[in-house]
Amino acid sequence: MASLNYKHLRYYWMVAKTGSIAKAAEQLHLTPHAVSGQIKEFEQQLGVELFKKSGRNLSLTEAGQRIMVYADDIFTTGDQLLDVLRNQMQARRRPFRVGIADSVPKVVAYKLLEPALQISDPVSLHCREGRLELLLADLALHKLDAVIADRPLSSVSNQISVRAFSHLLGKSGLTVFAEAGLAKQYPGKDPACLKGAPFLIPGEDAAVHSKILRWMSDQQLQAVIIGEFDDGALMKAFGRAGTGFFFAPTAVKQDVISQYGVKAVFDIPDLTEEIYVLTTERRLQDPAVMAISKHAQQDTFA
Repeated sequence: MASLNYKHLRYYWMVAKTGSIAKAAEQLHLTPHAVSGQIKEFEQQLGVELFKKSGRNLSLTEAGQRIMVYADDIFTTGDQLLDVLRNQMQARRRPFRVGIADSVPKVVAYKLLEPALQISDPVSLHCREGRLELLLADLALHKLDAVIADRPLSSVSNQISVRAFSHLLGKSGLTVFAEAGLAKQYPGKDPACLKGAPFLIPGEDAAVHSKILRWMSDQQLQAVIIGEFDDGALMKAFGRAGTGFFFAPTAVKQDVISQYGVKAVFDIPDLTEEIYVLTTERRLQDPAVMAISKHAQQDTFA
């Protein structure tokens, strides 16, 4: 007798559990015709009929019921084996603990951290968001492996004494965004068109806060600042609702447009935001941090 075809057995088992070739085909991501053909081949191989019509569904024959007992054991054991292997892989993942300063745009943080999950030595990503000063305290106590920030350590208050090092990941100009209806009220592609316009800006904790205010003053915009936000995602949510114009790094322009459904009004290359990774290492050694740095320089901020 020919050896057992486990692909046929899987198809038979799925039809038996769902009671329908169409439902089994949907579960298996195949066409009903393909599943039906495989079942017929399996029956021919075994020399018995496995199913019989039962109204609009299929039910098992006596032979089919006997085989089902073994098929259940085989595939239940197989699923248990996969669960064990998945749990072992999860246990092998070392924790990679990253602090993200409130002032770092969330879409930037995601694009920077995502490569850390792709390295050959798998990690379990633990993200903590908060004020930079508090994150640095945890970095000093080795509760964090790295901190993503919008400023170097040297610009943080002198009251924070941390032996750490700043590694520039990259910098990007800023783009002005707005909900389409609001943008139509201020037509144009240069700063002059936004004179007297409502704006939403990052809060004082953001390094770019003072840069934006200085730029507005230089452009003589006489802007109306509707709100200041420590949470960049909340600022963009208000921007999506048409409350005011807002800024985000040009490096993630398409992500902001896609995620928030807003319009990019114009870019400001000379108004820049810098992003750093702060670590206790003078030279980057952690594979996850090195992956973040490499991707940032070659892709995100390229």
